[in-house]
Amino acid sequence: MAASTNCSAPERVEVIMKHGQLDERSRQNDDTENDVESDSSSSGILNIVVSGLGLFSDGYNAQISEYKDTMSAAIKTRLSNSFLIGEIFGMLFFGALIDRVGRRTGVVATTLFLVLGIALSAASHGTSELGLFWMMVVARGIAGFGAGGEYPVCATSATEAADETANLRKKKGFLVASTTDFAVDLGFVAAGIVALIVLACFHQDVRGGVWRVCFGLGLVIPVVMCFFRIRMLNSKQYRKHAIKSRYPYWLVLRRYWKPILGTSLAWFCYDFVTYPFGLFSSTIIAQLSPNNTTVQNIGYGTVINCFYLPGCLLGGLLMDKVGRKQNMTLGFVLWGVWGFILGGALRPIQTVFPLFVVMYGIFNALGEMGPGVSTFLCAAESFPTPLRGHFLGLAAAVGKAGASIGTEVFTPIQNSFSSTEKGQQAVFLIGSAFTIVGALIAWFLIPDMSRELETEDAKFKAYLEENGYDISSYGEALCVERKGDV
Repeated sequence: MAASTNCSAPERVEVIMKHGQLDERSRQNDDTENDVESDSSSSGILNIVVSGLGLFSDGYNAQISEYKDTMSAAIKTRLSNSFLIGEIFGMLFFGALIDRVGRRTGVVATTLFLVLGIALSAASHGTSELGLFWMMVVARGIAGFGAGGEYPVCATSATEAADETANLRKKKGFLVASTTDFAVDLGFVAAGIVALIVLACFHQDVRGGVWRVCFGLGLVIPVVMCFFRIRMLNSKQYRKHAIKSRYPYWLVLRRYWKPILGTSLAWFCYDFVTYPFGLFSSTIIAQLSPNNTTVQNIGYGTVINCFYLPGCLLGGLLMDKVGRKQNMTLGFVLWGVWGFILGGALRPIQTVFPLFVVMYGIFNALGEMGPGVSTFLCAAESFPTPLRGHFLGLAAAVGKAGASIGTEVFTPIQNSFSSTEKGQQAVFLIGSAFTIVGALIAWFLIPDMSRELETEDAKFKAYLEENGYDISSYGEALCVERKGDV
């Protein structure tokens, strides 16, 4: 006997039709959600790519600086340091600016400063050669100010764009690594390749036109990017969580002093080692093979810089697998061990020149695999959205201070020893000791954070409210969403 029912046949037909309509609406909602996620994913990828191009341009312009025969070592150092010092001020200024007025405003302003500095560098002149060099130093400082601003601007934009959807979030480590450290290093390589091509056009004659052309080519990407950057929107996380009034800095320091210290000191150790070895790779090659031509020295230096690239990609994959601070610590340790081996056995290694180039390249690759890629993401994820620009910019600035110090002491350390070989050994051993210190800092001072930015944003908002801070002007969300324990 059929089971009894409370619905008549017409009623059952009506119920079925209603269920059909609900199912159709459900499917339409699912389709809409999928379309929204697809749009968010596409927008996120575009923002990531634009951020990567910005840092690629910075890497290129940081590396182009020394293609003139009459330039003394002191002037080369001043040029390098003027760009680095400009970067430090740019990181601090724009890091705070983008948290207060938005990512889009910051990204446009950094582009304008970068374009101005590059144009002045390419057009440098003076009544004497010394005057020309000093104009270059000032122009490089302006370009460095814009390039430094790119670090907090691009890293925060890339991190927040890679957090837009669950699918992007799973690959955030690789995406951010590809568009931050990998992009900078690719700029280093491109600078070497461009210099070799331009030198070939000038028949290997290192004249004023070479560096002017190399500087001038650095304008191409920033100018093209202006079109895309003007059309960019602030990220969803920024629109939701930006602090529109005064910042409670005392509460911020009380909660985040440890990651501030950890990310800044780790970046210092990384840049103190990697910048001198990267910037002066052609100098080291020239010292080991004094009979090389300028083109050969630049070429070998570019080959060594190519080793950066696979290190960055491997590090990006590892960050998604083992974690951010774990990858940084592992990279620091491997970098240090390899440096001790290279420094300790430098004499037999350098007798086989190609072997030295490969081992030196692996040394650089290990640095990028660990702290190179992890510094950006650790600094971005260790802080909530309203503070991300502030403290990523601060950590990067402390890192660049380490780079400036390392660049400044590189030559004096070598010259303080009785031979070039012993000086180079000392540099490798001292640098490797700093990497071990960096590993300890990364492990004990950098926290393990949630890979979803909203988690720490919600905790920070709840923390402020519990400590009496008025959150009524806190972004577009006026209520506190709690995720986990504060």
